[in-house]
Amino acid sequence: MFVKKGDTVMIISGDEKGKKGKVIEVSPKEGKVIIEGRNMVKKHVRPRQAGQPGGIIDAPGAIYASKVMVICPKCNKPTRVGTMVRPDPERPGKVIRERKCRNKGCGEAL
Repeated sequence: MFVKKGDTVMIISGDEKGKKGKVIEVSPKEGKVIIEGRNMVKKHVRPRQAGQPGGIIDAPGAIYASKVMVICPKCNKPTRVGTMVRPDPERPGKVIRERKCRNKGCGEAL
């Protein structure tokens, strides 16, 4: 997946279009991400311990990863994610794969 936990992303479609948030959970099997404070849903919670109240709480819901774009920390713009392959200086014959910004003139590692 091109999105990782801790990335800052912008939502590009749906009711929350144009809003930014931090990724708190990634589910590669489903192809979804959970973004902090975005796509809030009502959740019914039972009291688990004696004295603990139950009720209806707001919780962030999952959103498809294809509906978000990673924001580059250098140019501060939404970007597609590319990969950069370079040789590992410590292990000859091995390579390091890094994510990078695809915006023109940036190329910063994400």
